[in-house]
Amino acid sequence: QVQLVESGGGLVQAGGSLRLSCAASGNIFSAYGLDWYRQPPGKQRELVASISSGGTTYYVNAAKGRFTISRDNAKNTVFLQMNSLKAEDTAVYYCHFTGSNFWGQGTQVTVSS
Repeated sequence: QVQLVESGGGLVQAGGSLRLSCAASGNIFSAYGLDWYRQPPGKQRELVASISSGGTTYYVNAAKGRFTISRDNAKNTVFLQMNSLKAEDTAVYYCHFTGSNFWGQGTQVTVSS
């Protein structure tokens, strides 16, 4: 059974930072790419960043220069370091195995302006 559990969300002022973590169970972690998605209030879920099994990263324009995705295969964990947060980053953040139907339950990030 594959499970993804996000943590690290919270309330932060604009310009602040948060580090999200996503811990995975099961033995497939190192073989798969991982994504961070977010769903702002009243909007559709959108991709934020991805990291391949080999460590290649991809960021959407809104995340470039502010967010960093990384992974620790020894700990079955993927991270999203978010700096210079803006009010428009407010959303529920989800981790996801690339190309799969496996999603975490989400963690709320709220940025006050």
